[in-house]
Amino acid sequence: MTALEKAFAEAAAAGITQQKIDIGGLRVNIARFGKGPPLLLLHGWPEFWLVWRPLMLRLGDSFELIAPDLRGCGDTAKPTPEPDASATAERHALDMFAVMDALGHDRFGVIGGDLGAYVMQAMSHRQPQRLTGTLYLCTPYPGLGHRYGQPGHLIEVWYQYFQQLPWAAQLVGSSRESCRLYFRHFLDHWSGDDPAVFGDLLEAYVDNFMKPGNIQGGFDWYLSSAPNRRLWLEGKLPAQPRIDVPSRFLWGRRDPLIAPEWSDRLKDYWSEPSIRFVETGHYVHAEAPRIVAEEARGFFGKLINRTDAR
Repeated sequence: MTALEKAFAEAAAAGITQQKIDIGGLRVNIARFGKGPPLLLLHGWPEFWLVWRPLMLRLGDSFELIAPDLRGCGDTAKPTPEPDASATAERHALDMFAVMDALGHDRFGVIGGDLGAYVMQAMSHRQPQRLTGTLYLCTPYPGLGHRYGQPGHLIEVWYQYFQQLPWAAQLVGSSRESCRLYFRHFLDHWSGDDPAVFGDLLEAYVDNFMKPGNIQGGFDWYLSSAPNRRLWLEGKLPAQPRIDVPSRFLWGRRDPLIAPEWSDRLKDYWSEPSIRFVETGHYVHAEAPRIVAEEARGFFGKLINRTDAR
């Protein structure tokens, strides 16, 4: 049994199920657990649904947790083995609405960070009436502006350019050792250089990325998002209306990728954001699942009660 198979077996023993949903030519893998109002969990890169297991087990008594593998990731289908520049945030958003349609959920809450946070913003602009609320974790957003590409920060974002190269996935996946070395850097460094956060799951992550198409599938996000990222670095990204969906932010004080002080422009993009800083790195959900569960219960509980009272 591989490390990934063992992790899946442990999740299944705890009651987490996986299923495939067909949406317009794409077969999406989702993990489900719990009963109650639906919460959609959107992972970042380099993650897949398994990163949500600790949070799912903490919230399953109050919510139905739905954790998909996003387009190109995990066990969701790969539309093409070649580099694909169509995996934009808007494309992911349409995927997620289709998944929730297939499950019969018209309104739902969303939790996510990193790539997932981009998707949440696209969903909030496209169909805000469907979102009960959004809980963001260490969030990239246009307000980062040129700071994200300033000389002192380039050492943190080099991978976003490397992963656009047509041979990058082949190089990273040329051996299990090279795959482990590459992804261990991001898992450890972004969690505050604490190898204990993902230490027990490192081999499961390597198993996941050694599956055909999974490295390129994740890299496709950086190829697809590059035009908009360049516009925001240049200050030329077209303005959009502020998001009115109730939004809560959790931000790691030790996040090396998205500095906590860069949350200073949230009010330019969200109508009424509220924020809490926590003593973690980038992976708030993996490093502090107890805090995220506590915040989710309070935040979504109030929103659901408010809706029920109408």
